[in-house]
Parts: sequence; C-alpha cells; structure tokens
Amino acid sequence: HRPMQPSATRTNTAPGPPQLHTGPSFSLNDALDAIKREYNSLASEVVGMRNQRDELEAKLELQMTELTSVRRSLFDLEAKYGRVRQQYEEEVTLMRAELLAIREQRSSGNSNVSIGIPGLRNSSHPKSSDPSSNFSSLSDQQQSQQGRSFTRDRPASALDRDHASEREVDTERIADPRDPKRHKARRDLSGISFPPRPDSPVPPPSSFNNSHTLGLHRFHQNGTPGPGGSSALPPMKMPPPEELTLHNVPPEYRKEGQDWCAVFNPKVKKVLDVNLMHHFVHATVVCCVQFSADGRYVATGCNRTAQIFDVQTGQKVCVLEDETAPKAGDLYIRSIRFSPDGKLLATGAEDRKIRVWDIAKRRVCHIFDGHAQEIYSLDFSRDGRRIVSGSGDKTMRIWDVLDGSSRTITINDTDSINNDSGVISVAISPDGCFVAAGSLDTVVRIWDVATGALLDRLRGHEDSVYSVAFTPDGRGLVSGSLDKTLKFWDIEKLLNDFNAHGPNIANKASTSKNAPSTVTSSLDFVGHKDFVLSVSVSNDGRWVISGSKDRSVHFWDAHNSALQLSLQGHKNSVISLDVNPLGGMLATGGGDNTARICTYNVFSSCLSVS
Repeated sequence: HRPMQPSATRTNTAPGPPQLHTGPSFSLNDALDAIKREYNSLASEVVGMRNQRDELEAKLELQMTELTSVRRSLFDLEAKYGRVRQQYEEEVTLMRAELLAIREQRSSGNSNVSIGIPGLRNSSHPKSSDPSSNFSSLSDQQQSQQGRSFTRDRPASALDRDHASEREVDTERIADPRDPKRHKARRDLSGISFPPRPDSPVPPPSSFNNSHTLGLHRFHQNGTPGPGGSSALPPMKMPPPEELTLHNVPPEYRKEGQDWCAVFNPKVKKVLDVNLMHHFVHATVVCCVQFSADGRYVATGCNRTAQIFDVQTGQKVCVLEDETAPKAGDLYIRSIRFSPDGKLLATGAEDRKIRVWDIAKRRVCHIFDGHAQEIYSLDFSRDGRRIVSGSGDKTMRIWDVLDGSSRTITINDTDSINNDSGVISVAISPDGCFVAAGSLDTVVRIWDVATGALLDRLRGHEDSVYSVAFTPDGRGLVSGSLDKTLKFWDIEKLLNDFNAHGPNIANKASTSKNAPSTVTSSLDFVGHKDFVLSVSVSNDGRWVISGSKDRSVHFWDAHNSALQLSLQGHKNSVISLDVNPLGGMLATGGGDNTARICTYNVFSSCLSVS
C-alpha cells in the first residue's frame, strides 16, 4: 500500500533569526570617551587644588615664621622694658629719698613753704600764725620767682639731672587740672607752675585770696586763737610714719599683680588678702564711684557722663549723659549716688545742678537747681525720699525727691581766716536722722535732718575736711583731711543727749560758735604721705579705708588705727572710693582716668580671732 500523500506539497522552511526591537543606537566607545573626559577634568581640578594647597601652606609657613619673629622681638622689648623700668624706679626711689632727707633737713628753717598749687598747699610744713607777715613775705617771694613756670609737656631732658628728678617728684603732687573739688577757674590756666627747688622761695598761689579756692592756709593753728577768740587744737606731735614700699618689707608681706601691688604692715598680724577684680578705663578723670545697695552694680562719674558697670562680669550696663547740657567746656560729675531701691541715680555736677536719672529709661526724671556754686557731694537717705547735697557756696540742702522742695542749711560760723566754709562732703547717718558735713574750714558739723538744728562742731583737723563717713551702727564718724590724717569721732553720747534733750543741745550749738565740743577725736590714723581725699568704713565696721593724693589706698584697723596694708595701682590721686554693701569688695576712682574694683577678705585662720 502506498502512504497517503497530501494533495499539495508541503515546503520545509528553516526558522529565521529572532526579530530585534529597533531603538536609539548605543556605542560603548562613546561611553568610555565620556568617562575618560570626566576623569581628566577631575584630575585637572585635583592638580589645581593641590597647587593652591601648596601655595597656602607656603604662605602660612612664611606668616608663622614672621609671627615667631614678631613674638621674639616683642618678648625682647618686654624684657628690655622691664629692665629699664626697674632701673629707673630704683633711681627714682633713691632720688626721692635724697630729696626727702634734704627737705626734712631744711624744713626747720622754713616755717611756711607752699607747693605752688592754686588752692592747695603742702600741709607737711608748719603754718605761720601771723597772716600779715605771711602775705608780705609771700609777695616778695612771688616777685623773685617770676619766670619759673613750666608747661606740663616740657621734656625733662632739657633740665639737668637733679632738677629733672626733683621735678618728677613734685609733679606727682601737682593737682590734675581736672582734679575734683577744685575751683573751676583753674582749668583756664594755660600752664601749671611747678614748685621751685628746695633752696628757693616759693610764690604764693595766684588764687590765695579767692574765698572759693579749696584747701587754703589756716593761719590760727598751733594754738593761736582763731576768729572770735576760739582756740584751735594744737597739732599732734607725731613722728613721721615709716613708709611701706615693696623694697622695705619682707617678701611674705608683699603681693604683686600685673599693674598693682599690696604692701602689708610687718608690725601687725597679716589678716587680709586683696586681689584686683576689674579695671575700667574712662576718657577722663573718674571723680566718684558708688556701689548699688544690692551690691550688683557700680556707678562712676567723670566728665559729662555717668557710667554703670556689672560688678560680676565687668560689663558696662549703660552710659547716662544729659544731651541738653551745654556742650562748651567741661562738666565733671563730682558725686554720684544710687537710690536704695537701685532704680534712680543722682548726680551732682559743676553746673550746680542735681540730676536724678531713671536708670531703666536712661533719662533724667528730676533736676534740682538752687546751689550757687559747684556741687561736691551727695547722699541718699535710706528711705530714698531725701537727697542731701553739699556745695562750695557754704550751704547744704536737703531735697525732697518726690516734690523737689528743699531746705537750706547755711554755714555762717566759719573757723577759717578767709571765711571759707564750703561744704566738700556730706553723709547721712544709717538711721536717716542726722547728717554730717566736712568743710574747707577744717570743721566737721552734725545736724538733725528733721529740724536742721546744729548738734555740734567737731574740731581737730588742721586742714580742710574732704570726706566724712558714718560707721555702720551710726555711732561713729570718720573724717579725712588735707592734713594727711583721718580721725574717728565717737558721737554716741552726742546723739543720745540730743535724743534726750534735743532743743537744749541744738540751741547751745547754734547760738555760740565758740561753744566747746562734747566730742573729741578718739583715734587718729596717720600714714598717708599726701592729702586724704576719700574715706569709707567696711560694712562690718572692722576696717577704715582711705584714698589719698599719694595714689594709695590704706586699710586701717578701726579698733586701734593700725595700718594693715597699703594698696597701690592708680597712677594718680585716688579721688573716690566705696565699699560694697555686701562686703568684701572695694571700688576706687582716680585721676588716672580709671576705676577699679578689688576684693578683700580675712584669712580663714583669722576668722575665729575676728
């Protein structure tokens, strides 16, 4: 049988290749070229950055080399400066010692030698008891000394070595033309007359007869009856105190900082330690300083501005300046006081006005105007309702802060030969009942605040009283004077008698300026080499602290007047100081345009003894 065949022949065709989907063309070579180009670009950038790095490293190395060279030069200069300074300080110390010896040797032959400063005198010399002879002799001396005035900036190299050294010593005693509590006309002087050599007569101050000039002679000392027949207390006959310097005390009795030092008295037990905390630089002389009642802030007064600083951080909190005040001339703020609540700040200035500032708003909220001369001192009462001001116009005013009214107390019972009893310092007692005032006529007066009645006149200083301060308990009073001394007055009996027999005590003191005082100085603090310009008492009553024209701050034991230490650092007079109400901190203001805050504390080993 034959197999069955299909009617049509089937053709066997081989399967073809699979069909590919068509799309964009892709070349591997192109991708490699792109990657290569990117690599080359990155490689070029890396090379460029490496070159920049090398250049910067080279510059940095060069700058480091230069910085090292500058540092080395600076260290060399500092070392050289230290050596030169030490050399000159040693030479100056020797010259001062020689000059002091010469002056002490010749002082026996000179009964009245002035330092040639208008309104200020060298109080280390005895005073003459004959005014007429003094005026005539001073007139002759003035004629023989014409042409001996030098300007402040004249180089000492123009003088011989001896004269230059003497001028350097005496320049320290020249009052800064911006020094506080000076007569305003002194700023108009074109130059300052430096004192002549010790063997030459001295011209009198040009303003000697000016009743407003501060610190004039008081001729009726040494027991000679004063005006009205009153007899002045004889001067104390005390040997000059031994000067405390870094060179005459053992190493354990001195402490040095970068720009300050403390010298402890080796004759008493060392119980205090001090350190500099803050240093505030101002554009002008710092005339006054004060802490706030809570101890957190300190205020300073200088030309035109009052500034407030944070005590802990040292940062300046605010600057207060009256933009409405005339721009011509100076306008130094003589006194500055916080209100007890710390919200207000009172300032007394040369323009005879008291400005009360709202600290938070930075604006003046009250202006008290009424004094006829510059305002030298202010104080706030503890309740914040009253401000007491003292002026060169011989008056003290008690102002009501709320309504601006005032009561005037005028000093008409001057003890001074030139009838000048300008009020330089005022202080309100802690209880707010009494106010004390120190005056140019050497007298400290105490009044009752409520009635304005005079309680007593405290006599004993030999020259103008520039500062007064109550003790914390209000039963004692400390005064500082141009006679270079401080005095402590025990006024407890006086206050008790007034509280018991007020009218009788007040009438007796008011009716007779020659009435004997019921208070005498119980302690004298002797040790400053120049005028005492400011005093304060620590909050625990243990320390009396004083600032002087000799540029030092002294810490005294309030119980026995022993000098504990002398703090030095200001380059000019220590014009003002204040103790922090919380204790352990002291603020100072000086003629070197700076204010400082230092801390003090009793050694722990001495706490049980104290």
